Amino acid sequence: MKEQIDRTKLPRHIAIIMDGNGRWAKQRGAMRVFGHRNAIKAVREATEGCAELGVEYLTLYAFSTENWGRPEAEVRALMELLVHTIADELPTLQKNNVRLDSIGDIDSLPKSCQRELQEAIDKTKQNTGLNLILALGYSGKWDIVQATQQLAREVKAGTLRPEDITENLLNSRLSTLDRPEVDLMLRTGGDHRISNFLLWQLAYAELYFYDDVFWPDFRRNHLHEAILSFQQRERRFGKTSEQILSDAK
Repeated sequence: MKEQIDRTKLPRHIAIIMDGNGRWAKQRGAMRVFGHRNAIKAVREATEGCAELGVEYLTLYAFSTENWGRPEAEVRALMELLVHTIADELPTLQKNNVRLDSIGDIDSLPKSCQRELQEAIDKTKQNTGLNLILALGYSGKWDIVQATQQLAREVKAGTLRPEDITENLLNSRLSTLDRPEVDLMLRTGGDHRISNFLLWQLAYAELYFYDDVFWPDFRRNHLHEAILSFQQRERRFGKTSEQILSDAK
Protein backbone atom coordinates (compact mmCIF):
# COMPACT_ATOMS: atom_id res chain seq x y z
CA MET A 1 0.00 0.00 0.00
CA LYS A 2 2.85 2.38 0.77
CA GLU A 3 3.87 2.47 -2.90
CA GLN A 4 0.37 3.65 -3.86
CA ILE A 5 0.54 6.78 -1.68
CA ASP A 6 0.94 10.07 -3.52
CA ARG A 7 3.66 11.90 -1.59
CA THR A 8 2.49 15.23 -3.04
CA LYS A 9 -0.98 14.89 -1.46
CA LEU A 10 -0.17 13.85 2.08
CA PRO A 11 -2.27 15.07 4.99
CA ARG A 12 -0.17 17.77 6.61
CA HIS A 13 -1.46 17.03 10.12
CA ILE A 14 -2.64 13.62 11.35
CA ALA A 15 -4.23 13.12 14.77
CA ILE A 16 -4.86 9.76 16.42
CA ILE A 17 -7.17 8.63 19.22
CA MET A 18 -5.31 5.56 20.46
CA ASP A 19 -8.24 3.50 21.74
CA GLY A 20 -8.70 -0.12 22.74
CA ASN A 21 -5.73 -0.86 25.01
CA GLY A 22 -7.93 -2.08 27.86
CA ARG A 23 -10.15 -4.27 25.70
CA TRP A 24 -7.08 -5.71 23.96
CA ALA A 25 -5.70 -6.71 27.37
CA LYS A 26 -9.05 -8.08 28.54
CA GLN A 27 -9.21 -10.39 25.52
CA ARG A 28 -5.93 -11.85 26.76
CA GLY A 29 -7.07 -12.19 30.34
CA ALA A 30 -4.71 -9.46 31.53
CA MET A 31 -4.95 -6.18 33.42
CA ARG A 32 -5.62 -2.99 31.45
CA VAL A 33 -2.09 -1.72 32.00
CA PHE A 34 -0.84 -4.73 30.00
CA GLY A 35 -2.57 -3.20 26.99
CA HIS A 36 -0.95 0.19 27.62
CA ARG A 37 2.51 -1.41 27.79
CA ASN A 38 1.93 -3.25 24.52
CA ALA A 39 0.76 -0.06 22.82
CA ILE A 40 4.27 1.41 22.72
CA LYS A 41 5.12 -0.46 19.51
CA ALA A 42 2.02 1.03 17.88
CA VAL A 43 3.17 4.53 18.84
CA ARG A 44 6.56 3.79 17.31
CA GLU A 45 4.97 2.41 14.14
CA ALA A 46 2.74 5.47 13.71
CA THR A 47 5.60 7.88 14.40
CA GLU A 48 8.12 6.22 12.13
CA GLY A 49 5.48 5.68 9.44
CA CYS A 50 4.60 9.36 9.36
CA ALA A 51 8.27 10.38 9.49
CA GLU A 52 9.31 8.21 6.54
CA LEU A 53 6.41 9.45 4.38
CA GLY A 54 7.07 13.12 5.13
CA VAL A 55 3.97 13.96 7.17
CA GLU A 56 4.65 17.24 9.01
CA TYR A 57 2.58 16.86 12.20
CA LEU A 58 1.31 13.91 14.23
CA THR A 59 -0.75 14.51 17.38
CA LEU A 60 -1.41 11.57 19.69
CA TYR A 61 -4.18 11.65 22.30
CA ALA A 62 -2.08 10.15 25.09
CA PHE A 63 -4.00 11.18 28.23
CA SER A 64 -7.22 13.17 28.45
CA THR A 65 -8.50 15.27 31.33
CA GLU A 66 -11.28 12.68 31.68
CA ASN A 67 -8.68 9.93 32.17
CA TRP A 68 -7.90 11.33 35.62
CA GLY A 69 -11.20 9.72 36.68
CA ARG A 70 -9.92 6.20 35.99
CA PRO A 71 -8.90 3.87 38.87
CA GLU A 72 -5.97 5.32 40.81
CA ALA A 73 -3.76 2.28 40.21
CA GLU A 74 -4.24 2.52 36.43
CA VAL A 75 -3.48 6.25 36.39
CA ARG A 76 -0.34 5.71 38.47
CA ALA A 77 0.80 2.91 36.16
CA LEU A 78 0.13 5.08 33.11
CA MET A 79 2.20 7.93 34.52
CA GLU A 80 5.10 5.59 35.32
CA LEU A 81 4.86 4.08 31.85
CA LEU A 82 4.88 7.54 30.31
CA VAL A 83 8.11 8.48 32.12
CA HIS A 84 9.94 5.32 31.07
CA THR A 85 8.62 5.39 27.50
CA ILE A 86 9.72 8.97 26.83
CA ALA A 87 13.23 8.16 28.08
CA ASP A 88 13.44 4.87 26.19
CA GLU A 89 12.13 6.28 22.91
CA LEU A 90 14.40 9.32 22.80
CA PRO A 91 17.09 7.58 20.67
CA THR A 92 14.39 6.53 18.19
CA LEU A 93 13.12 10.10 17.96
CA GLN A 94 16.63 11.38 17.32
CA LYS A 95 17.32 8.70 14.70
CA ASN A 96 14.16 9.66 12.81
CA ASN A 97 14.77 13.43 13.14
CA VAL A 98 11.48 13.79 15.09
CA ARG A 99 10.80 16.92 17.11
CA LEU A 100 8.76 16.24 20.26
CA ASP A 101 6.27 18.67 21.78
CA SER A 102 3.17 18.56 23.96
CA ILE A 103 -0.20 20.21 24.47
CA GLY A 104 -2.54 20.16 27.44
CA ASP A 105 -2.47 20.97 31.13
CA ILE A 106 1.08 19.73 31.60
CA ASP A 107 1.24 21.17 35.13
CA SER A 108 -1.35 18.58 36.18
CA LEU A 109 1.12 15.75 35.47
CA PRO A 110 3.45 14.33 38.14
CA LYS A 111 6.73 16.25 38.41
CA SER A 112 8.71 13.24 37.19
CA CYS A 113 6.63 13.16 33.98
CA GLN A 114 7.07 16.88 33.48
CA ARG A 115 10.88 16.56 33.84
CA GLU A 116 11.23 13.65 31.41
CA LEU A 117 8.92 15.32 28.91
CA GLN A 118 10.71 18.66 29.01
CA GLU A 119 14.10 16.98 28.72
CA ALA A 120 13.00 15.10 25.60
CA ILE A 121 11.46 18.27 24.14
CA ASP A 122 14.70 20.17 24.73
CA LYS A 123 16.88 17.42 23.25
CA THR A 124 14.80 17.13 20.05
CA LYS A 125 14.01 20.81 19.45
CA GLN A 126 16.66 21.14 16.73
CA ASN A 127 15.23 18.23 14.72
CA THR A 128 13.63 19.23 11.43
CA GLY A 129 11.45 16.25 10.50
CA LEU A 130 8.08 15.15 11.85
CA ASN A 131 6.58 17.22 14.67
CA LEU A 132 5.26 14.68 17.21
CA ILE A 133 2.81 16.25 19.65
CA LEU A 134 1.63 14.42 22.76
CA ALA A 135 -1.76 15.54 24.08
CA LEU A 136 -1.43 15.06 27.85
CA GLY A 137 -3.96 16.22 30.43
CA TYR A 138 -5.77 17.51 27.37
CA SER A 139 -9.35 17.94 26.22
CA GLY A 140 -10.84 20.05 23.44
CA LYS A 141 -13.19 21.84 25.84
CA TRP A 142 -10.29 22.62 28.20
CA ASP A 143 -8.34 24.09 25.30
CA ILE A 144 -11.17 26.39 24.20
CA VAL A 145 -11.88 27.48 27.77
CA GLN A 146 -8.26 28.35 28.52
CA ALA A 147 -8.03 30.29 25.23
CA THR A 148 -11.17 32.33 26.02
CA GLN A 149 -9.86 33.00 29.53
CA GLN A 150 -6.70 34.47 28.01
CA LEU A 151 -8.77 36.71 25.76
CA ALA A 152 -11.01 37.74 28.67
CA ARG A 153 -7.97 38.80 30.68
CA GLU A 154 -6.75 40.90 27.75
CA VAL A 155 -10.16 42.57 27.41
CA LYS A 156 -10.20 43.26 31.16
CA ALA A 157 -6.70 44.75 30.97
CA GLY A 158 -7.81 47.04 28.17
CA THR A 159 -5.35 45.63 25.62
CA LEU A 160 -8.08 44.04 23.50
CA ARG A 161 -11.58 45.07 22.40
CA PRO A 162 -14.30 42.37 22.28
CA GLU A 163 -15.10 43.30 18.69
CA ASP A 164 -11.49 42.56 17.71
CA ILE A 165 -11.82 38.89 18.68
CA THR A 166 -11.77 36.78 15.52
CA GLU A 167 -11.37 33.11 14.68
CA ASN A 168 -7.70 33.71 13.94
CA LEU A 169 -7.16 35.47 17.26
CA LEU A 170 -8.86 32.70 19.24
CA ASN A 171 -6.88 30.14 17.29
CA SER A 172 -3.66 31.85 18.35
CA ARG A 173 -4.55 31.35 22.02
CA LEU A 174 -5.20 27.61 21.71
CA SER A 175 -2.52 25.25 22.95
CA THR A 176 -1.88 24.16 19.36
CA LEU A 177 -0.69 27.71 18.57
CA ASP A 178 0.63 27.99 15.00
CA ARG A 179 0.24 24.34 14.09
CA PRO A 180 -2.08 23.62 11.15
CA GLU A 181 -5.59 22.29 11.66
CA VAL A 182 -5.98 18.52 11.47
CA ASP A 183 -6.42 17.05 8.00
CA LEU A 184 -6.95 13.42 9.00
CA MET A 185 -8.04 11.95 12.32
CA LEU A 186 -7.73 8.22 13.00
CA ARG A 187 -9.40 6.23 15.77
CA THR A 188 -8.81 2.60 16.62
CA GLY A 189 -11.01 0.44 18.82
CA GLY A 190 -14.33 0.50 16.96
CA ASP A 191 -15.94 3.61 18.45
CA HIS A 192 -17.05 6.37 16.07
CA ARG A 193 -16.66 9.56 18.09
CA ILE A 194 -14.05 12.26 18.69
CA SER A 195 -14.16 12.10 22.50
CA ASN A 196 -13.40 15.74 23.31
CA PHE A 197 -10.22 15.73 21.20
CA LEU A 198 -9.06 18.84 19.30
CA LEU A 199 -12.63 20.10 18.92
CA TRP A 200 -11.63 23.36 17.23
CA GLN A 201 -8.84 21.88 15.13
CA LEU A 202 -10.97 19.01 13.79
CA ALA A 203 -13.54 21.33 12.19
CA TYR A 204 -12.86 20.07 8.65
CA ALA A 205 -10.79 16.97 9.31
CA GLU A 206 -11.43 13.75 7.45
CA LEU A 207 -12.22 10.91 9.89
CA TYR A 208 -11.08 7.31 9.59
CA PHE A 209 -12.25 4.63 12.03
CA TYR A 210 -10.86 1.13 12.52
CA ASP A 211 -13.69 -1.17 13.59
CA ASP A 212 -11.56 -4.28 14.07
CA VAL A 213 -8.21 -2.88 15.21
CA PHE A 214 -7.30 -2.13 18.83
CA TRP A 215 -4.44 0.31 19.31
CA PRO A 216 -1.78 -2.27 20.38
CA ASP A 217 -2.25 -3.98 17.00
CA PHE A 218 -1.84 -0.77 14.95
CA ARG A 219 0.96 -0.99 12.39
CA ARG A 220 2.24 1.05 9.45
CA ASN A 221 -0.04 -0.69 6.97
CA HIS A 222 -3.02 0.67 8.94
CA LEU A 223 -1.58 4.18 8.60
CA HIS A 224 -1.07 3.69 4.86
CA GLU A 225 -4.65 2.42 4.52
CA ALA A 226 -6.03 5.60 6.11
CA ILE A 227 -3.85 7.92 4.05
CA LEU A 228 -4.92 6.21 0.82
CA SER A 229 -8.55 6.68 1.83
CA PHE A 230 -7.84 10.34 2.58
CA GLN A 231 -6.31 10.85 -0.86
CA GLN A 232 -9.43 9.49 -2.55
CA ARG A 233 -11.76 11.96 -0.84
CA GLU A 234 -12.91 15.34 -2.12
CA ARG A 235 -12.39 17.99 0.54
CA ARG A 236 -14.86 20.79 -0.18
CA PHE A 237 -14.71 22.93 2.99
CA GLY A 238 -18.34 24.01 2.50
CA LYS A 239 -17.99 24.64 -1.24
CA THR A 240 -19.48 22.67 -4.12
CA SER A 241 -17.55 20.19 -6.24
CA GLU A 242 -17.76 22.60 -9.16
CA GLN A 243 -16.19 25.39 -7.13
CA ILE A 244 -13.37 23.10 -6.03
CA LEU A 245 -12.65 22.19 -9.65
CA SER A 246 -12.72 25.84 -10.68
CA ASP A 247 -10.36 26.85 -7.87
CA ALA A 248 -7.92 24.14 -8.89
CA LYS A 249 -7.57 25.54 -12.43
